[in-house]
Amino acid sequence: MSRLLPTKRLSYLLMVLLVVGFGLNFFLQAATFRMELAKALEWIGANPLLYLSGSLFIFFILLLSSVIVPNAYAGPALVSALFVLLGIASDQKLATRGEPLFPWDLMVLKNAEGMSKITSGIISPLAIIVAALLVAGLVYLIIKLPKNRISFPLRAVLGGISVGLGAYFLVLVSSQSPVVTAMNYQNIFWNQKVNYTQNGFVYAFAGNLRQSLMEKPAGYSREAVEAVAAKYKAVPDEAAAAGSGEQPNILFIMNEAFFDPTRLPGYTLSEDPLKFIHGAAEQTPSGYLLSPEFGGNTANVEFEALTGLSMYFLGDGTIPYQQRLVKMSSLPSIVSILKSRGYEALALHPFDETFYNRNRVYPMLGFDRFTSERDLPDAGRLSPDGYISDKAAVDEAVGQLKAASGPAFLHLVTMQNHFPFTKGLNGPNTISVEGALPEQKDELETYMQDAKLTDEALAYLQQELLTVKRPTIAVFWGDHLPALSAGIYTEAGWDQQPRLKHETQLMILANFDIGKEPLGSLSPAFLGPAVFKLSGQSLPAYYKLLEQVREAIPGLSKQVLIGPGDSGILKELTSEQQTLLDDYRLIQYDLLEGEQYADSLMF
Repeated sequence: MSRLLPTKRLSYLLMVLLVVGFGLNFFLQAATFRMELAKALEWIGANPLLYLSGSLFIFFILLLSSVIVPNAYAGPALVSALFVLLGIASDQKLATRGEPLFPWDLMVLKNAEGMSKITSGIISPLAIIVAALLVAGLVYLIIKLPKNRISFPLRAVLGGISVGLGAYFLVLVSSQSPVVTAMNYQNIFWNQKVNYTQNGFVYAFAGNLRQSLMEKPAGYSREAVEAVAAKYKAVPDEAAAAGSGEQPNILFIMNEAFFDPTRLPGYTLSEDPLKFIHGAAEQTPSGYLLSPEFGGNTANVEFEALTGLSMYFLGDGTIPYQQRLVKMSSLPSIVSILKSRGYEALALHPFDETFYNRNRVYPMLGFDRFTSERDLPDAGRLSPDGYISDKAAVDEAVGQLKAASGPAFLHLVTMQNHFPFTKGLNGPNTISVEGALPEQKDELETYMQDAKLTDEALAYLQQELLTVKRPTIAVFWGDHLPALSAGIYTEAGWDQQPRLKHETQLMILANFDIGKEPLGSLSPAFLGPAVFKLSGQSLPAYYKLLEQVREAIPGLSKQVLIGPGDSGILKELTSEQQTLLDDYRLIQYDLLEGEQYADSLMF
């Protein structure tokens, strides 16, 4: 085995790594533009310093890998493969979700087995072939390249330089240093798609490594929080229902990828897949949930529903469960409010408990017990490869409510309707769809069948609630629209109608009288106070704040704002609405990033 000394061979290695660094940066930027090479070249021409410095950062990573691994070529080959895979992953995520790859997305790698199931059909065959060829080429290169090594003293010097300059780059980017600002870099964390296309993949990805969820509001202090708390404590508590005389069970059902598919225009269905929901809509509180997400990021909808905090104030692409909540010891939520009132708090998710760190976030929120897929070996599935069915999940939820010794809050997150929409995954399709393109027909009919099964599970729930002795109220909603083929929504004209692309079904059922006042469209952050009022429970000061925001802006989303009384889309805010949002933002920052003064003042 020869040693690579500071001679022509070392110069050759450095030159190759430099060229590869520039090539990888170009590939990552092309992936950011969905592999449109002309746009990538145009970006480089407009931002030469960002491209140069980003490429040098990759070069130093490659150099570091060449001196860490004994074979000077194996390390850079492996790192290059990883960078290419990052580009492919970002391109595929843009294709399916409309957003690039974020650092926190890599946390799902610990769930590789589960991810292979839920992403089946999302990743294109071409991407899989490219990845396979890449791995094969990597193995070949490691075997065939000369087994050169760098002497230890030189390895130490090169490694130290690489670590020092690489760390310096990350510090400059994360601190928005004047050095990188002069290169035309601005961390546009509130709009991540623009962040990546304007700053480039390397800068945007590096800037997100230490990204806070929120910027500190002007004037944040204990005194400011105390003033807001006093303001909303003074608001009269107006319960909408007299209640039943005892604390009711509260059941949250967040249904995976569920919306009303009959809203899609241009299709003729052989039957209504939502017979129960459409029939019961006039008999119980119902409406639409304005989801902050589309096609994925279920945990962000759950985050709003449980905490009453809003994604509206957070940066684009953020996932609080993975970026912040997993690091916290406690956070006030509907769970903690109800536990302080004597409730048992139960969580149920018939899938891998580690997804979105639920196994760590749920205890932090105060749940007493978390039932996941591994605890349900005999739960019903509609096919051997299918997910646990909604009906089986409802059965388990009702059983746990009946077994509780006192009032219980149970939060159920279903999986039956998760992508992929593969024909036969949840049994045979019984609904035919006319008017669909041939390549979309099986997908649409499969989703219609899934929706029908969920509708039947909800009808089953209504009957099962009558068998629960304690008064029980159940809040059912879809977390986001499904990741159907993009052409389906484009042909429906929904690309220009963000409200339709974010409204899912919402319905509240109970085994006691809760009236039938329509809910309109509302954000998941407002579900807690809504169900408290319907069940006759008093509102803490924080929920009074949420209720006032809900009355002024019931649909609070980055994509669209819905006015009071479902009066339509808001184009601008009144001074009163802006004041409410300023109060809301202050308290949200305090709870998520600040000192949590509101914990003792508003809950």
